[in-house]
Amino acid sequence: MKKTVIIIFLAGLTTISLFAFMAFLISSEKVEVSQLPDNPIIDVASLPDDSIVESKPKKLVQPPEPPPPLPSTVEPTETTNSGMSLVYTPTVITMPNTTIAGAEFGHQVEKDARPIVRVNPKYPISAARDGIEGWVKLSFDINPIGEVINIQIIDAYPKRTFDKAAKQALRKWKYRAKSVEGKAVTQHNFTVQLDFTMSKAS
Repeated sequence: MKKTVIIIFLAGLTTISLFAFMAFLISSEKVEVSQLPDNPIIDVASLPDDSIVESKPKKLVQPPEPPPPLPSTVEPTETTNSGMSLVYTPTVITMPNTTIAGAEFGHQVEKDARPIVRVNPKYPISAARDGIEGWVKLSFDINPIGEVINIQIIDAYPKRTFDKAAKQALRKWKYRAKSVEGKAVTQHNFTVQLDFTMSKAS
């Protein structure tokens, strides 16, 4: 009987020890969970926007320049400081074949070679300063497109005073081309006299 009581006591002590050991193990295996803040702050870095396209300024379209005016065929009059007006007069143009009287400038004009542009010569400064007057007689041809070519000095008075001015002006004259059987041809042996005179300005 005494032996049985001892066994029961030892069994109870063992059972209590096992429960206590298990409770210790359970308490040591608990893991602490850190609490997160209720409103976490998130910092978002702004990146440069690569989609921005630079606008290029529009180029202004300039209007086309107006064509230069044709040389005037009206006879100009130059006035010097001394009160003298400088006047040149193309007196006579002679041409081969049949000619008719022309109304302008008192020269003769052939039907098939009518001047459409006349550029007046400039009175030489030295001649205007010295009060020199004179004239130049020239010969020339007209090419198929109406340009004056092959200009030659036939005679002049005074010699070489007005030659350059007369040739430069005549070179810029334009004529209506002559056609033979529907084809433009060169015309030869034309002459013209350009007079350089001075008169008192009114």
